Amino acid sequence: MTETELRFEAPIGVEVKGEMWACVEIPGSAEFFGTGKTVRVDAEVDDVRLENVGAMVTGRGGHMISLNAKVRKQLAKDVGDTVRVVVSPR
Repeated sequence: MTETELRFEAPIGVEVKGEMWACVEIPGSAEFFGTGKTVRVDAEVDDVRLENVGAMVTGRGGHMISLNAKVRKQLAKDVGDTVRVVVSPR
């Protein structure tokens, strides 16, 4: 791991306003990105590359990456499954 990338494992699923969203929460993200606002990142989720995606704010001071149905199908995973993630700011 370098200073410009963050590696972690996390389950798919972040509760937002009482609903479960198909997102992965980035641990320690506000400190890592240096902001509590949305940032653009490159990410690799398991072996699926996501370029220039928005790391959205969670509403609890952190960030999350959305995994749409197409990405979840490529991963063969859904809400509740754990993924390996590498995140780099753009």
